[in-house]
Amino acid sequence: MSETSASAKAKDEIVVDKKSGNGSKKQKQVTDPSLNMDELRDLANLVIEHGFTDFEFENENIRVRLSKTTGAPVTVPASVSSAPAPITAAAAPAPPVETADPDADLYKITSPIVGTFYRSPGPDKNAYVSEGSNVSPETTVCIVEAMKLMNEIQAEVSGEVVKIYVENGQPVEYGQPLFGIKK
Repeated sequence: MSETSASAKAKDEIVVDKKSGNGSKKQKQVTDPSLNMDELRDLANLVIEHGFTDFEFENENIRVRLSKTTGAPVTVPASVSSAPAPITAAAAPAPPVETADPDADLYKITSPIVGTFYRSPGPDKNAYVSEGSNVSPETTVCIVEAMKLMNEIQAEVSGEVVKIYVENGQPVEYGQPLFGIKK
């Protein structure tokens, strides 16, 4: 068993002496098959306190499994039946670390189709635009070839090309950013 996981299976039975007219008779009586939310929270806190990543408890009426994995759903059945039902709880994921998107203020020209990206009209020709080029809405910025058709892509805005996201000859997907334009 690893240091960060534990599994426990237990049969929780209470043996109660019942007196009858013919003498003493022992009868098995099973404990309450459900856990209330306070008991479940206490159990989860114990698991967290001891650093377990997985914990499982089972008796003949209930099965509880706690697992600490980020993004795992918390599932609690509405009613606990006599058949074992899994109950899963997860620790709250750590808040995401915010990273500033350096391109957030840029207008992105995206590919309108799936195809192959070309920066120039031909292999021996100069690129339509490069970083630092000024464009207007009618300026052709590249070609996307699809099914042997050359589709000229226009800037659609005025501004300066500050970022080129795709290499010449690279396949592109629909909606993939091609250029970043500073307005």
